[in-house]
Amino acid sequence: MKRRLIIIALCTLCLPRLQAQGVDEVLQSVAQHNKALQAQRQADAAEKTGIEAENGLEDPSVEYSSFFSKGVSGQAGSELVVSQGFDFPTVYGQRSRAGRERKEAVDLRAEALRRDILLQAKNLCLELIRLNRLQDLLSRRMENADELLALFKDRLEAGDATLIDVNKIKMERMSIQTEVLQNNAAHRTALQSLLALNGNMPLTFDEREYPAVPDTRDFEVLCSEALAADAALMAAEADTRAAQRTLSANRHGWLPKLEIGYRRNTGEDSKEHGFLVGGSIPLFSNRRQVKMARAQSVAAQLTADELRLQAEAALHAGFNEMQQLRKSMEVYDKPLMLQTLELLKASVKGGEMSVTDYFVEADQIYRNLQAFMELEYQYQKSAATLYKNRL
Repeated sequence: MKRRLIIIALCTLCLPRLQAQGVDEVLQSVAQHNKALQAQRQADAAEKTGIEAENGLEDPSVEYSSFFSKGVSGQAGSELVVSQGFDFPTVYGQRSRAGRERKEAVDLRAEALRRDILLQAKNLCLELIRLNRLQDLLSRRMENADELLALFKDRLEAGDATLIDVNKIKMERMSIQTEVLQNNAAHRTALQSLLALNGNMPLTFDEREYPAVPDTRDFEVLCSEALAADAALMAAEADTRAAQRTLSANRHGWLPKLEIGYRRNTGEDSKEHGFLVGGSIPLFSNRRQVKMARAQSVAAQLTADELRLQAEAALHAGFNEMQQLRKSMEVYDKPLMLQTLELLKASVKGGEMSVTDYFVEADQIYRNLQAFMELEYQYQKSAATLYKNRL
């Protein structure tokens, strides 16, 4: 039995331990393991293959005919035709350029999806940081309550405190315990969501410090940078270029489709060989194709314009929100609040303040600290959205 325990202990020590990961490490893991991104990569590969297939040659055709004639035993003759059809050579060049733009749009949409998923993961990391910091604050409150409870129990036995004072402290502890349980539940929910984004691969996250936020005060500089790196907007612009290329290719659709081939005819006493050359002129169908391509080109351009307007509006809103949140955070003097809590605790322990007055004052300070923490969290989320193109 003892030997078995030693073996189990050694195996436990040899097991790899998960080290706490920072925000950047978590985002790298999500980018690697996220199922939606993995599925998108496969879908993108299939779409690119389909785009390339649209500009390929037609399949060659083979026809064989057998002839019979009255008075002739068996086959009187036969005909073999092998042919290959293709578009006018310049059309392939136009479609190839359109295909490159379409494949670029596919890559850019994949990049936009990657950034959206990483933004979700980063927001969950920020929420976990907020919950970890709140847990620290609640632990501090619980330690203070425990310290006061022990002190006032001793005073109650000595006749220097009342049962009401002790009960007040116990009710404060109950309130803190409720908040701790709610915080733990929110933490488990956020962590589970983060694990789902990570493809249910294990990770540990125990950060308590927010990532640094770029200090960009000039909106024009921020807007230019963000729009230039917006993958969704660039994808829409690539779609516009592809639609214009497709329109140009369709305008060349009046050129004839060509067909070349080999023909072999056999008779009773003869064999003939020759070449097949032909073509078709799209007099009627090409007009509708050009009209359709023109409408698609206009629609793609309007879509890109709309996305740009929405992106600019979102940047304005996010920038203004960050400015307001920064100003609101500057109102709070965190060192002053922490110092006041220590002074209040010293006062109640020294008998200069009642327990009731202490909890009234301390509760207000703790609420202000939690409000400050919520502002920090909202500020970080706003910054993450504003700078998501850097992910």
